[in-house]
Amino acid sequence: MNYDPLEFKVTTPEVGVYECEVRLKFRLIEEKGALSNPEQLLELLLDAYSCGVDEFLEPIESTVKAEEISEFTASPQMRRQLIRLRNSKE
Repeated sequence: MNYDPLEFKVTTPEVGVYECEVRLKFRLIEEKGALSNPEQLLELLLDAYSCGVDEFLEPIESTVKAEEISEFTASPQMRRQLIRLRNSKE
């Protein structure tokens, strides 16, 4: 019997740098003290929104914009990470 070798083609995913903007507007029933810590406020609001609509959350508006930008606009740290991703074999 003759067997043809399986071809395995490694494809490197294309990556780019994106500038993203998310605007969420919603009403939330929450304890008053929970919203007083500015460091945890964004995390709390995103957690509440990501859990979904229920009787404590009323979505009003959401918009998302994402556009690819030149990698030279990114910080040096992001550019280094981009190079690592492009050079990785996995």
